[in-house]
Amino acid sequence: MLLDFFYTLRSAKLPISVKEYLTLLEALQKGVVGPNTPAREDDSEPSGYKIDDFYYLSRTTLVKDEKHYDKFDRAFAAYFKGVEMVADFTKEIPLEWLRKNLELNLSPEEIAKIQKMGWDELMETLKRRFEEQKERHEGGSKWIGTGGTSPFGAYGQNPQGIRIGQDKGRNKSAVKVWDQRAYKDYDDTQELGTRNIKVALRRLRKFAREGHELELDLDDTIKSTAANAGWLDIKMIPERHNNVKVLLLMDVGGTMDEHIARVEELFSATKTEFKHLEFYYFHNCVYDFMWKNNRRRFAEKFATWDIIRKYNKDYKLIFVGDATMSPYEILQPGGSVEYNNEEPGAEWIARLTNAFPKFAWVNPEPQGVWQYRQSISVIQQLVQQRMYPLTIKGLEEAMRQLTK
Repeated sequence: MLLDFFYTLRSAKLPISVKEYLTLLEALQKGVVGPNTPAREDDSEPSGYKIDDFYYLSRTTLVKDEKHYDKFDRAFAAYFKGVEMVADFTKEIPLEWLRKNLELNLSPEEIAKIQKMGWDELMETLKRRFEEQKERHEGGSKWIGTGGTSPFGAYGQNPQGIRIGQDKGRNKSAVKVWDQRAYKDYDDTQELGTRNIKVALRRLRKFAREGHELELDLDDTIKSTAANAGWLDIKMIPERHNNVKVLLLMDVGGTMDEHIARVEELFSATKTEFKHLEFYYFHNCVYDFMWKNNRRRFAEKFATWDIIRKYNKDYKLIFVGDATMSPYEILQPGGSVEYNNEEPGAEWIARLTNAFPKFAWVNPEPQGVWQYRQSISVIQQLVQQRMYPLTIKGLEEAMRQLTK
């Protein structure tokens, strides 16, 4: 019973033992979730159970460490019918349509000949394909399938389309992504192999004397004691506090997966260097809400308007993101890959930069490719060219900008 599911999780390098698998079976037999009906051996999904209930039960019994949640989600989606759809269409896409039997690679001349649809045309065409398509297609230019030049499907080639059923991006040109993925919080305990990042961030720190006399002034104490013929004369001064306040907004998931290690180093250093630090996550572009816990990003939302009102103008605003996305995600209402946002991301970036005049954008993407990414050029204009690479020199320039 569910042996294939167990082996799928093991093949995904999840540390799951036979004992934990037996615990899951026992929980199912005792009716911990759903009606008390056992799963049939020939079923891929337990009979009578909702897939969400089985998902949470299996994750609870099989996964003992949160760091494995994302890996479990991918293996679970691969074995069953996939994760919950994010587009508001009525039909599901059969996985047999999206088998990776062909992955198309075209020459630059061939790519230039492929049709590039506008936003409205793209969404209307996808709806028509759902109504018309009855079977799987591979290598074509029209239907939902794999390996072709159609704007709908996986592992194909199109300058602008909707990625469906593909584990990760290949060409970084998708307007929307069909599968809803679980993101992982950045690790703020990452040990740094070098102190250079901390040194670069330290340029932003400013100390101010405030509060009561709580700190020993060692130099003045020694000097006063010597002048007092050796009698101890203790001198106190007000304790110094780092009064710099930082609001850190970090892009997570998608193309940012390539930069996780470097962003975690930056995040760790930032939490060490700044006492007054507030951070939030967003995906690709800032919209009407952000979050602090990636696994609960739709359950624990923080309205962007509330964030703007909560923090004073003296906060230094730092965006961290590769700014690599479809331009529609920045400029078009409904352009978000995850939901239909009412206002474009550009409006929210403008509101944030107006609310916090001291701001900068730190980009982990190599600076040499910036000119080839249309979305990066758009973001650069929105942040008034205050975009800096995630290098030591780039961080120093960003900190210098924030202290002006």
